[in-house]
Order: sequence, then C-alpha cells, then structure tokens
Amino acid sequence: MSDVAEKKRYIDNGWPTSDDGEHEHAVSEFAASVSGALSPFGDIEFPLPADHLPYVHPVTEVNR
Repeated sequence: MSDVAEKKRYIDNGWPTSDDGEHEHAVSEFAASVSGALSPFGDIEFPLPADHLPYVHPVTEVNR
C-alpha cells in the first residue's frame, strides 16, 4: 500500500530539495513570518543600485 501512496504523491519540480535529494514541500504563506507571497529572490531589496548590477550595454559594430 505504501508503494501506491508513494507513486501518487504530488511532486512539483519547482519545490526545493533537501540535502539527500528528496523533494520537500514548498513553504506556504501559513508557515512564513510575513503575510503575502514570499519573494523568490530571498531577502534582496529592489531596486538595486546601478553600481551593483553586472549589466554592460552592448555596442553594435557595423560590418562594411
């Protein structure tokens, strides 16, 4: 019976994995310390200062 229950257990690929590789349930709003949706970026505050961004604007060179 446990084999059937194990096969029917829902696993979302977006859920976090533990150290042994097993999927864990995603943390919901009920288990969080704040109300509302949790940020997928962790504790990073946005917008970031421009000097912290690794962006380099591309330069187009025309072939003639």
